[in-house]
Amino acid sequence: MKMPQRFAPVSPFAASVSIGAFALVLIATCQVAQTAPAAQKLVQRGAYLARAGDCLACHTTRAGKPFAGGQPMVTPMGVIYSTNITPDFETGIGHYSRNDFVKAMREGVTEDGGHLYPAMPFTSYVKLSEDELSALYVYFLQGIEPVRNPNHPTQLRWPLSMRSLMVAWNMLYLKKGEYTNDPNKSVSWNRGGYLVQGLGHCGGCHTPRGLFGQEKASNEKDGRHYLAGAMVDNWYASPLTGDFETGLQAWSKNEMVEYLKTGRTDRLAASGVMAEVVSKSTQYLTDQDLMAIAEYLKSLPPSHDERQGYADATMLTSDISEATRTLRAGETVIPGSAVYLDNCNACHRSDGSGANRTFPNLVKNEAVNAKDPTSLIHIVLEGSSMPSTQTAPSAITMPDFGWRLSDDEVADVLNFIRSSWGNHAGAVSRDEVGRVRKSLAIKKAIR
Repeated sequence: MKMPQRFAPVSPFAASVSIGAFALVLIATCQVAQTAPAAQKLVQRGAYLARAGDCLACHTTRAGKPFAGGQPMVTPMGVIYSTNITPDFETGIGHYSRNDFVKAMREGVTEDGGHLYPAMPFTSYVKLSEDELSALYVYFLQGIEPVRNPNHPTQLRWPLSMRSLMVAWNMLYLKKGEYTNDPNKSVSWNRGGYLVQGLGHCGGCHTPRGLFGQEKASNEKDGRHYLAGAMVDNWYASPLTGDFETGLQAWSKNEMVEYLKTGRTDRLAASGVMAEVVSKSTQYLTDQDLMAIAEYLKSLPPSHDERQGYADATMLTSDISEATRTLRAGETVIPGSAVYLDNCNACHRSDGSGANRTFPNLVKNEAVNAKDPTSLIHIVLEGSSMPSTQTAPSAITMPDFGWRLSDDEVADVLNFIRSSWGNHAGAVSRDEVGRVRKSLAIKKAIR
């Protein structure tokens, strides 16, 4: 009796084809298994680099989805809106090839040949290495959620609204070429220089700009303008150079690391744009990278001709004790002292010392002694919050006083602070306060 056949006979040719197909599938499966971890590692590296570049801050609105764009940037030339950099094919960069991505990052030229304005720091990103650009590309194309969000048109005055002018701008001001290590410096110093000049694009805020929006210097070899302090979005970004009273000469490297990781030290609290940088970027960097940044910045010479310290220690002691004495006695003859006593004294105290890592010390504070008082005016008018970080989660907030203090009162209290406890910064005028108040109202209306 014949047993029933469970399988049809297979020809030798069919068998060989099946074996070959199986082998190909097996090889492909092994390749996927090998490349998947590598791709994931690249995505993770890209995510870290995107944090270091603070991409989230500019490309995300307060209520928007990550990297979907639409954040308004108010400039003296008009309003520029950040673009959608999610992998959405229609409104984002999902259709970008790696070469398209690199060209946008290094030259400010989009996939369709359009030109980006230098609000996008491609003049800094041009210094990135090929490996790190690859990691960023993989992250933005594979590591984040695509979001459909059409880009907003810019609102710049003519003729600056003509993007074709950027061709000439790039020819004049875009210095091409990756960051080059200085063989006479340490590995850590070069890493710090690479992060400060490239991904961190610190010069975008801290280096003054020329008539056409170009940074006046791009590295420590370009002269005294480099990281010498500048205005950005109604905040004054203090010098990152070795200036004694308004720069980093008095800071230790450990203090810099603490500030970039937590947004607060015994001497200063991050506010405004810098608070956002700490909360969205620098707190996530490794201690090694933060120390590299500190090492590089500590090597920079002063950018201004400042008096090296307070010349007369006797006068300084007398000044400190006199300001404190009048406040404790309730004497309010000095303009601004009554405003300080009523609004500031409870937190910052009669000696200006505040409370460590809670209420900023106003004595020898770089922001208080800054040549440009815009940041102080901004804080008094609109208030400010410390960044909430992994190691210092409490976002302690100073309330806004713009609704209750006049321009004269704001000017008076800031002049009192800037001339007490050994501080000796320039006077603040009511007109300066009025300009900042008006600018903040315009910005609020846009948002």
